[in-house]
Amino acid sequence: MAKERLTPRVKKLLGEMERERGYVSIPKSYVAKKDPDFMEAYNNLYNKGLRAGKALPVKTRELVAIAILAYRTRDDGVYEHMKRALRHGASKQELLEAIETTIIPGGAPTFDTGIRALMRIVEEEEREKKAKK
Repeated sequence: MAKERLTPRVKKLLGEMERERGYVSIPKSYVAKKDPDFMEAYNNLYNKGLRAGKALPVKTRELVAIAILAYRTRDDGVYEHMKRALRHGASKQELLEAIETTIIPGGAPTFDTGIRALMRIVEEEEREKKAKK
Protein backbone atom coordinates (compact mmCIF):
# COMPACT_ATOMS: atom_id res chain seq x y z
CA MET A 1 0.00 0.00 0.00
CA ALA A 2 1.42 3.36 -1.03
CA LYS A 3 2.09 5.89 1.68
CA GLU A 4 -0.55 8.60 1.75
CA ARG A 5 0.65 12.10 0.88
CA LEU A 6 -0.37 14.70 3.42
CA THR A 7 -0.99 18.35 2.73
CA PRO A 8 1.15 20.82 4.68
CA ARG A 9 -1.96 21.82 6.65
CA VAL A 10 -2.69 18.23 7.72
CA LYS A 11 0.98 17.61 8.56
CA LYS A 12 0.98 20.70 10.76
CA LEU A 13 -2.29 19.72 12.46
CA LEU A 14 -1.15 16.14 13.17
CA GLY A 15 2.20 17.46 14.43
CA GLU A 16 0.47 19.86 16.83
CA MET A 17 -1.80 17.07 18.09
CA GLU A 18 1.17 14.73 18.59
CA ARG A 19 3.14 17.34 20.53
CA GLU A 20 0.20 18.25 22.76
CA ARG A 21 -1.05 14.73 23.48
CA GLY A 22 2.00 12.57 22.96
CA TYR A 23 0.08 10.50 20.40
CA VAL A 24 -2.63 10.77 17.73
CA SER A 25 -5.23 8.03 17.59
CA ILE A 26 -5.93 6.30 14.29
CA PRO A 27 -9.52 7.64 14.09
CA LYS A 28 -8.40 11.22 14.70
CA SER A 29 -5.60 10.88 12.16
CA TYR A 30 -8.14 9.61 9.63
CA VAL A 31 -10.51 12.53 10.24
CA ALA A 32 -7.64 15.04 10.08
CA LYS A 33 -6.83 13.77 6.59
CA LYS A 34 -10.44 13.61 5.39
CA ASP A 35 -11.85 16.74 7.07
CA PRO A 36 -9.13 19.02 8.45
CA ASP A 37 -11.65 21.80 9.18
CA PHE A 38 -13.53 19.54 11.58
CA MET A 39 -10.37 18.23 13.23
CA GLU A 40 -8.97 21.75 13.70
CA ALA A 41 -12.21 22.74 15.45
CA TYR A 42 -12.05 19.58 17.60
CA ASN A 43 -8.38 20.22 18.40
CA ASN A 44 -9.16 23.79 19.48
CA LEU A 45 -11.88 22.51 21.83
CA TYR A 46 -9.52 19.82 23.17
CA ASN A 47 -6.87 22.44 23.87
CA LYS A 48 -9.35 24.77 25.59
CA GLY A 49 -10.53 21.93 27.82
CA LEU A 50 -7.24 20.26 28.70
CA ARG A 51 -4.58 22.97 28.67
CA ALA A 52 -3.94 25.07 31.74
CA GLY A 53 -6.82 27.38 32.57
CA LYS A 54 -7.04 30.39 34.83
CA ALA A 55 -7.34 28.29 38.00
CA LEU A 56 -6.62 24.67 37.08
CA PRO A 57 -3.25 23.52 35.74
CA VAL A 58 -2.98 20.84 33.05
CA LYS A 59 -2.19 18.18 35.65
CA THR A 60 -5.45 18.80 37.51
CA ARG A 61 -7.51 18.94 34.34
CA GLU A 62 -5.99 15.61 33.31
CA LEU A 63 -6.93 14.03 36.66
CA VAL A 64 -10.54 15.07 36.04
CA ALA A 65 -10.43 13.67 32.50
CA ILE A 66 -8.93 10.41 33.80
CA ALA A 67 -11.77 9.95 36.28
CA ILE A 68 -14.42 10.55 33.61
CA LEU A 69 -12.72 8.25 31.11
CA ALA A 70 -12.41 5.56 33.78
CA TYR A 71 -16.14 5.88 34.50
CA ARG A 72 -16.76 5.37 30.80
CA THR A 73 -14.38 2.34 30.90
CA ARG A 74 -12.16 3.85 28.20
CA ASP A 75 -9.00 1.88 29.02
CA ASP A 76 -6.78 3.38 26.32
CA GLY A 77 -8.04 6.90 27.03
CA VAL A 78 -7.29 6.54 30.74
CA TYR A 79 -3.82 5.21 29.93
CA GLU A 80 -2.98 8.01 27.47
CA HIS A 81 -4.28 10.75 29.77
CA MET A 82 -2.34 9.26 32.69
CA LYS A 83 0.83 9.48 30.60
CA ARG A 84 -0.01 13.09 29.75
CA ALA A 85 -0.69 13.89 33.41
CA LEU A 86 2.71 12.44 34.31
CA ARG A 87 4.37 14.61 31.64
CA HIS A 88 2.66 17.62 33.23
CA GLY A 89 3.90 16.92 36.74
CA ALA A 90 1.47 14.41 38.25
CA SER A 91 2.96 11.66 40.37
CA LYS A 92 1.90 8.03 40.28
CA GLN A 93 0.57 8.55 43.82
CA GLU A 94 -1.69 11.35 42.54
CA LEU A 95 -2.92 9.09 39.75
CA LEU A 96 -3.64 6.35 42.29
CA GLU A 97 -5.53 8.71 44.58
CA ALA A 98 -7.55 10.15 41.69
CA ILE A 99 -8.65 6.62 40.81
CA GLU A 100 -9.31 5.76 44.44
CA THR A 101 -11.64 8.77 44.54
CA THR A 102 -13.75 7.24 41.77
CA ILE A 103 -14.73 4.05 43.61
CA ILE A 104 -17.72 5.48 45.51
CA PRO A 105 -19.37 7.60 42.80
CA GLY A 106 -18.19 5.40 39.91
CA GLY A 107 -18.12 1.89 41.36
CA ALA A 108 -15.73 -1.00 40.97
CA PRO A 109 -15.63 -1.01 37.13
CA THR A 110 -14.45 2.61 37.16
CA PHE A 111 -11.85 1.83 39.81
CA ASP A 112 -10.64 -1.28 37.96
CA THR A 113 -10.31 0.61 34.66
CA GLY A 114 -8.12 3.24 36.29
CA ILE A 115 -5.98 0.75 38.20
CA ARG A 116 -5.39 -1.32 35.04
CA ALA A 117 -4.09 1.78 33.25
CA LEU A 118 -1.82 2.70 36.15
CA MET A 119 -0.51 -0.87 36.38
CA ARG A 120 0.22 -0.77 32.63
CA ILE A 121 2.33 2.36 33.08
CA VAL A 122 4.23 0.89 36.05
CA GLU A 123 4.87 -2.37 34.14
CA GLU A 124 6.16 -0.45 31.11
CA GLU A 125 8.53 1.56 33.30
CA GLU A 126 9.83 -1.64 34.91
CA ARG A 127 10.43 -3.21 31.47
CA GLU A 128 12.29 -0.08 30.33
CA LYS A 129 14.49 -0.18 33.43
CA LYS A 130 15.35 -3.85 32.83
CA ALA A 131 16.11 -3.15 29.16
CA LYS A 132 18.59 -0.43 30.14
CA LYS A 133 20.55 -2.78 32.39
